Amino acid sequence: MGVVVKLAGANDPRASLAPLVALVEEDMADVNRIILDRARSNVELIPELARHLIDSGGKRLRPMLTLAAAKLCGYGGDGHVRLAASVEFMHTATLLHDDVVDESNLRRGKAAARLVWGNEASVLVGDFLLGQAFKMMVDVGSLGALRILSDAAAVIAEGEVMQLITAKNTETTEDDYLAVIDAKTAALFAAAAEVGAVIAGRPKSEAAALRSYGRNLGLAFQLVDDALDYSGEPSTLGKSVGDDFREGKITLPVVLCYRRGSAAERAFWQRTSMEGEIGEDDLAEAMRLMKRHNALSDTIERARHYGTIARDALAIFPDCAAKAALREAIEFCVDRPF
Repeated sequence: MGVVVKLAGANDPRASLAPLVALVEEDMADVNRIILDRARSNVELIPELARHLIDSGGKRLRPMLTLAAAKLCGYGGDGHVRLAASVEFMHTATLLHDDVVDESNLRRGKAAARLVWGNEASVLVGDFLLGQAFKMMVDVGSLGALRILSDAAAVIAEGEVMQLITAKNTETTEDDYLAVIDAKTAALFAAAAEVGAVIAGRPKSEAAALRSYGRNLGLAFQLVDDALDYSGEPSTLGKSVGDDFREGKITLPVVLCYRRGSAAERAFWQRTSMEGEIGEDDLAEAMRLMKRHNALSDTIERARHYGTIARDALAIFPDCAAKAALREAIEFCVDRPF
């Protein structure tokens, strides 16, 4: 039986994201057209594999942050649309690479591309999408935006390497893990929001505020994902509950359980996470230990902390529809159903 963590004031997450979706609806239609156009290639496998992931759903949260941030900053051009498409291509490329590194079998409820076309094709198509992303950045003509997104690409790659180092290592500390998700997840959230201010020519203080908003939103988003893997619904996750456990991933709930556990409990995590010896009842035991040590509820509390920082980062902006939508997006990230 899964562990259920009740969140105070939790609402339907689709409703909490609705203001952001409505705010950028017209621009997102343009983003989606650009994505489909830029995924084309004379090499038949490239659009076929790219469409497999692009059409599999996903919230498109990161490009929506770029569009909303640009609106918040009063931007009047169309460069934000191409930057948003670039952000989504960067994210999609990362997913393709992630699934190869993590040996994942499922992505957004569908077979991972690597299972259908192989690891080599997944990596190379991911590289193609990254190349297209940078071409679109150059087309926009904003050196500042190019610098921010290219820096993010380098940081994300560093995060992937950091994750390899901590993979299956039960000695990973909370600080170690936060450093991984800061690079691997939060960096793109931060860049996606920051470029909205940069392309609008806003002061550095506003760009920094949006960067803080995006970074802390990304940290909160990933921490909730960590908890959901042990307590969520497959239809919500787009994967089976316990996938992280079966893949031996050291996420924050595991870090907390290991640190707080007895010698026998630590031996359990060493056997399952480090050695990969997982029995039929081990997922249920992992969930029991997480409940015993408050690992899931404490992970959510940390997510709430970062959500509060993200909310405070928006305080310098005047009240408007864009600001309200960005605040509601925080609730979406933190209050997803368990």
